[in-house]
Amino acid sequence: MPRIALVTCRPGPEVAVDRDLPVLVRALRDAGVEADSVAWDDEQADWGGFDLAVIRSTWDYSWRAAQFLAWAQRCGKATRLANPAEVVRWNVDKRYLGDLAEVGVPVVPTRYLAPGDDVAGLPVDHEYVIKPTSGAGARFAARYRPDEHDTAVRQVARMHAEGFTAMVQPYVQGIDVSGERALQFYGGRLLHASRKGAILTPGTPYDERKIAHPGLEPWTPTPAELDVAECALAAVPNAPELLYARVDLVDGEDGQPRVMELELVEPSLFLSLHPGSVPRVVEAILAAAADR
Repeated sequence: MPRIALVTCRPGPEVAVDRDLPVLVRALRDAGVEADSVAWDDEQADWGGFDLAVIRSTWDYSWRAAQFLAWAQRCGKATRLANPAEVVRWNVDKRYLGDLAEVGVPVVPTRYLAPGDDVAGLPVDHEYVIKPTSGAGARFAARYRPDEHDTAVRQVARMHAEGFTAMVQPYVQGIDVSGERALQFYGGRLLHASRKGAILTPGTPYDERKIAHPGLEPWTPTPAELDVAECALAAVPNAPELLYARVDLVDGEDGQPRVMELELVEPSLFLSLHPGSVPRVVEAILAAAADR
């Protein structure tokens, strides 16, 4: 009987509840697996005692990125970690969007401001978004009009003071029309897709907690969306074996899909919206455990 850890984080006031976690634990146990949910920073956890550790909802990692990356490295040496530690390291920093753009993947245009960089040059003719390169759940993200320059500068200063690199993107107006589409892959195949509405509303402070997935609904991806998603996955460095991936897409000014985010660390699965996907997720996890 394989032992599988579904890796999560400790509950807290700023941490969302992973409603998929108990569903997966129960489904794996029903399949004859010894499955447990384990916090990534549990000092008593014996990672070497598991045949596979699947990162599921480590949703506090961005606040302690260096510590989390060190854990992923240790865990990956003790057992099989999905996704692998080198993938985690590349994906926790959203500067990976620049890597994707360099090889021709259509992405939302992005500028980066590291601590010490000059903040001058924020957009003056269109709405834009500022958020950290390491973050989850729209934490420290806000939408600005050009006349809100001073507020935006204060946000960047606050982020820099806390050690975050800021990213600046045009606000993609297509989100207000066609939403953001999340294409979920598991075991190398499309699992399901969902669509959600705009997260960032004008005037919402960057440090206010956001509703991460407003108006979530099932979605059937278009051929163009599938092409862009598969192009993004093929561009992940060193072509690693990915157990899971979520590709978040929005429509650019030309109406064509662009990558907003490529989530290879701890994507929400939205299984409550797609309960029929649970057996396929279990099947893929069991296959990964058997390949150790």
